[in-house]
Amino acid sequence: MVMKCTAVCLMALTLLGRFCDAQLKTGKLDLQQTRQTFEKPLTWKYPTDPKPEIPVDVPFEMRHPVPTATVAVDCREKIAHVEVKKDLFGTSQYINPADLTLGNCGAVAEDITAQVLIFETELQDCLSALAMTEDSLIYTFMLNYVPRPLGGSLVVRTSQAAVIVECHYPRRHNVSSLALDPQWIPFSAVKVAEEFLYFTLKLMTDNWQYERPSYQYFLGEVINIQAVVKQYFHVPLRVYVDSCVATLSPDMTSSPRYAFIDHYGCLLDGRITGSDSKFMSRSADNTLQFQLEAFKFQGSDSGMLYITCHLKATCATHPIDDSHRACSWNNGWSEAGGINGVCGSCEVPGLGLPHTPTKVQNLGRKVRDVSESEVVEWEGDVTLGPIPISERVMV
Repeated sequence: MVMKCTAVCLMALTLLGRFCDAQLKTGKLDLQQTRQTFEKPLTWKYPTDPKPEIPVDVPFEMRHPVPTATVAVDCREKIAHVEVKKDLFGTSQYINPADLTLGNCGAVAEDITAQVLIFETELQDCLSALAMTEDSLIYTFMLNYVPRPLGGSLVVRTSQAAVIVECHYPRRHNVSSLALDPQWIPFSAVKVAEEFLYFTLKLMTDNWQYERPSYQYFLGEVINIQAVVKQYFHVPLRVYVDSCVATLSPDMTSSPRYAFIDHYGCLLDGRITGSDSKFMSRSADNTLQFQLEAFKFQGSDSGMLYITCHLKATCATHPIDDSHRACSWNNGWSEAGGINGVCGSCEVPGLGLPHTPTKVQNLGRKVRDVSESEVVEWEGDVTLGPIPISERVMV
């Protein structure tokens, strides 16, 4: 009996020992697995060298303006009745009625609904000229359009035009009116593009997908411009267009000049001239796109424009403020990144006055005083052009 009890006790102790060993091993296994959850594989790699951009075949077709019929004449027995659409060039932009005269006579009425200006004059008035042929009497009038600068600036978005209006009267038959035959001579030129180290400034197609192969534009068309800062191995950067000046030559200090972006990123053209020029909403921090309605300088026979912009880049983590912004006017100031509150100082007195150029700064790195928040900036000037701006044709 004693031996049987001893055997049972030994068996019980053996089972208890094995159970404890199993628990200890399980605890160690759990501890080892818990430690593994805090270990991460190494993901860092050496950065690859920057590769040059590969030229792409851009699906682009140059669009030429379609002649528009915006002038009509009704030759009556004693008077000439002329109607002119306010959208004289067919660009959906109305002209100022005060800029249009028939000889030395202004419009006598305006059809608000049809947006038409009405001229009426006796055949011998408004500086008309009479000529005779074997079969006809011809009264000739000159419809003159002389645009004045917009909003006190130096720019115009339409060119001077002189349309010949004729009334032909048969010498032995009833009065009749003949169709109008306006005169127009457009001009064209070539293109040149430049890039500047870290910054680029390019003309883009309508969908913003490709660089525009042609620099040719017509008055009133929209010019799409894209500014980019090349990041390479930098921390993420955000680009700004600090200022832009349009001139007739590559020299940004030449005259005439038109500062359509100024005051640390304020696109003033829409505010000064009432155009639709604007910054586009940002698609990426290192890219900034804006639209400018094509124009020419009043009194200039050259259709060439050069655009020089001062570009600036900061770390993308630096907040948008009143000296780092992209503000446009559309019945109020708005910022391309949605931070509209920084645009308040864009509304300054003297908008539209000739721009006083600042000193041209070379591309480089600039650090502000550490007493302020430390801001590292890269700056540079980029010139785009020449951009030929041609006139539209009327029939």
